[in-house]
Amino acid sequence: MLKYIAGRLGQLVPVLIGISILVFFGMHLVPGDVAQLLLGDKGTDADLQRLRHQLGLDQPVYVQYARFLIGALHGDFGVSLRTRQSAIWEIGQGLPVTIELSLAALVFAVVFGLVIGVLAARRPHSLVDTTAMIGVLIGVSMPVFWTGILLLLVFGGILGWLPLGGILEGGMTFRRVTGMSLVDGVLTGNAPVVQSSLRHLVLPAVALGATSMATIARMARSTMLEVLHLDYVRTARAKGVGERRVVSHHALRNALLPVVTLVGLQLGLLLSGAVLTETIFALPGLGRLAITSVLARDYPVVQGVVIIAAGIFVLANLLVDVLYAYLDPRIRYG
Repeated sequence: MLKYIAGRLGQLVPVLIGISILVFFGMHLVPGDVAQLLLGDKGTDADLQRLRHQLGLDQPVYVQYARFLIGALHGDFGVSLRTRQSAIWEIGQGLPVTIELSLAALVFAVVFGLVIGVLAARRPHSLVDTTAMIGVLIGVSMPVFWTGILLLLVFGGILGWLPLGGILEGGMTFRRVTGMSLVDGVLTGNAPVVQSSLRHLVLPAVALGATSMATIARMARSTMLEVLHLDYVRTARAKGVGERRVVSHHALRNALLPVVTLVGLQLGLLLSGAVLTETIFALPGLGRLAITSVLARDYPVVQGVVIIAAGIFVLANLLVDVLYAYLDPRIRYG
């Protein structure tokens, strides 16, 4: 297993290098001049040439990429062209917010998706099954931004039950340990921060995880229906094992294999959906930073965001492969 994990981690390097090439040269193909954007309309030609030289933009593209790649291998993505702060510092400020949002959305999607899928599979073609599948169809069909806007309108605007955006109440601060407000509130024993973080996290997590929840529910129902008709499940029932134990101990574990694969793929969708969700709910995360940086043609930050997001996605798929061996003892990696 350790040899397999080391091999997969070794494959991560060429993948990230390939992604960095695509992002770097793709950003340079976008029309516009970064120096012109930074100086505005009042910049003279001499000012533009001076700024291009300071930023290294007057060098050939392949030289700029080689300089970026050498820095990235040392954990340095350069300096933000927009704020003049270190790009890795900018990313470090937004990454914890995105991780917290994505994990909350993933937990919501997995828990409710499995519960809905299992309940529907235990009573096929019943009212419960029909209602669940209608809800799943609606969840799959609605885009993230529309779900977010509806949740804001209903629960934030009309009912006023939950806040409209942000990560904490105005003026509230917390001691940074991980950068995630909810986790840091728990670690430091700050109950007001925990309560406020939960209230602010509910709507964006539901909006981001709704589509994934519906997809997981549909997959869980399909696999459970198949497993519940296998011979070993019928044998367990014939021996007098209770239905709840049959589902939880015999059927669910085998039905989880395709669901685990789906969860690994959904993480990539959650990271991409965080861009819209963070914009709608005014969350200072990685997705919102990426949008701002793309509009400002902030090459170092955009490249750093994409590479880190790709690394997270690859590591998540590696974790899924490792979970296979735990769920199914027949699977062994050499």
